[in-house]
Amino acid sequence: MATTYDTIELKIPARPEFVSLGRLTVSGIASRIGFSFEAIEDLKIAISEAITNAVKHAFNEEDTGEIRIAFAVYEDKLEVTVTDEGKSFDAEKRKMEIGPYEEDEDADMLRVGGLGLFLIEALMDDVELHYDGGVSVVMTKYIEEKQVEGNAKIIST
Repeated sequence: MATTYDTIELKIPARPEFVSLGRLTVSGIASRIGFSFEAIEDLKIAISEAITNAVKHAFNEEDTGEIRIAFAVYEDKLEVTVTDEGKSFDAEKRKMEIGPYEEDEDADMLRVGGLGLFLIEALMDDVELHYDGGVSVVMTKYIEEKQVEGNAKIIST
């Protein structure tokens, strides 16, 4: 049996002033399907990082393109895909250049740039990167809180 889901799509110019539209959209969708306040905040930060990365790295100042944000709404999760058609980059190579962050390191000494991917991976349940004439970041967040709250009510009564 095929899994059913609803799809919502948003296309924005690859410019910093449009990052907030992605945040507002994910906030509205996540709220509607029952995510907790904390999970919604995580989603907003992750999508902001993904869009900002696309704005910064995919296009140069003369060649601003567009960013496509697709929201796949499942019964138990939200999958957000941020896609640009700009120049691609090697995320694993970039991670090796900047990380990993060690607890005993001075935070002021962290190299700038690329931390967005670490943050996205920390906030989301699953993250996939695809390179095909651009970069797609697929971020998945499960609606676990509903299950946890339901179980807590059953146990406590």
